[in-house]
Amino acid sequence: MMARLKTIWQSINASYWFLPAVFSLLALAAATATLWLDRNGWSDVVSQTSWLQPARPDGAINMLTVIAGTMIGVASTVFSITIASVAYASGNYGPRLLTNFMEDRGNQFSLATFIGTFVYAITVLRAVRKAEETPLFATEPTAMSGFVPQISLLTAFVLMLLSIAVLVYFLNHVPASIRVNAVLEGIGGRLLRDIKRLFPEENRGERALNAPEGVPIIAHETGYVQAIQFEALERIARKENGKLNLAVRTGDFVHPSIALAYWSDLDAIEDCPDDEVRACFGTGAMRTPSQDMQFLIDELVEIGLRALSPGINDPFTAITAIHWLGAATAELARRNLTRSFAEDGEEPHLVLLDDDFEHFLARGFGAIRSGVATNRIATLVMFDTLVDATTTLDDESRRTEIRREGERLVRQAREHLAGPELLAVEARYQTFINAVKR
Repeated sequence: MMARLKTIWQSINASYWFLPAVFSLLALAAATATLWLDRNGWSDVVSQTSWLQPARPDGAINMLTVIAGTMIGVASTVFSITIASVAYASGNYGPRLLTNFMEDRGNQFSLATFIGTFVYAITVLRAVRKAEETPLFATEPTAMSGFVPQISLLTAFVLMLLSIAVLVYFLNHVPASIRVNAVLEGIGGRLLRDIKRLFPEENRGERALNAPEGVPIIAHETGYVQAIQFEALERIARKENGKLNLAVRTGDFVHPSIALAYWSDLDAIEDCPDDEVRACFGTGAMRTPSQDMQFLIDELVEIGLRALSPGINDPFTAITAIHWLGAATAELARRNLTRSFAEDGEEPHLVLLDDDFEHFLARGFGAIRSGVATNRIATLVMFDTLVDATTTLDDESRRTEIRREGERLVRQAREHLAGPELLAVEARYQTFINAVKR
């Protein structure tokens, strides 16, 4: 159940309706509160303040009408600009980056601010009345006293000023957010934070645990694994006094013939709570970066490969992607990549799939290698980046994996480059070997 709720929250988090809906409700509540203050005599405070000119009914109606009309117009324009920027970014950098832009809080808060101001102005506008107006259902045309909510009008004016500031921020934020360097920085920075969060301990030379086979727990749903409740799975396995060996990672695609996990070391397999285990896996139609660190690596690889494609031929964008991959590789190289969700001192009952250094190296540099090898500039930078990843690395096995990646790169470059370009790559490869050998 928690995995399903987490999946729903991820989809809400990447939507353009949630924050505007929340701000609309808050604006409605704020308008109701300020109108209550106005009806209970607090308007006199504004009327008696010399530097605050009290508004009259016609002025209040005109002001609120202008604010409401302007805000809904600006909200429409903001939404159009946002959709255009998202379409541009996903078309140029890759469709998988759509989630990143949909989750952009700057765009969501900007749209929500304008919608909330519109709702507030409309709510207050319906409460303003002139002195000559009569009750709608009155049997005789008796005059009513006019009502101008001064505190509500002052609040609407403040919200208008806030909306202008948000509009200026939005107009600066949109072009800044779709620059390729900003996109790569956002992905790379989030990747580094996820590495530190998921693998907080320094490398001690431990190897990841293997996941032996057993009695499979078959998936009942089709889609990408978006969330896994690891702590809940550990509790289930401990209660059954057995081993629960995961067969998938977050981001893997499953369907009703794929095993989610395997039971092992159990006394009675007939009564195992397979449905409880399945409930700990949340699936959806697409991958999300919430729990899927490898999705961020894939995004960097995709941007790099697109930049190196013959149709674009932009090696410098690819170089930026390589630099962020190098930073992530260096961070992974010095981290203990084994994870346990058991309490201190207890033997883990949940065994995750192997996420060793070789796996992440192949996911990043191994995946982008085919494009990098076709370009001399990118190849030289990748050799330098691999060397930088070994600067503070004491684990000899991980140094060996990096050296093998460099060997694969030079072999692939020999198939695509020739002449002076290949000579430059061969020279840089020898420098790489000398540096990695230490």
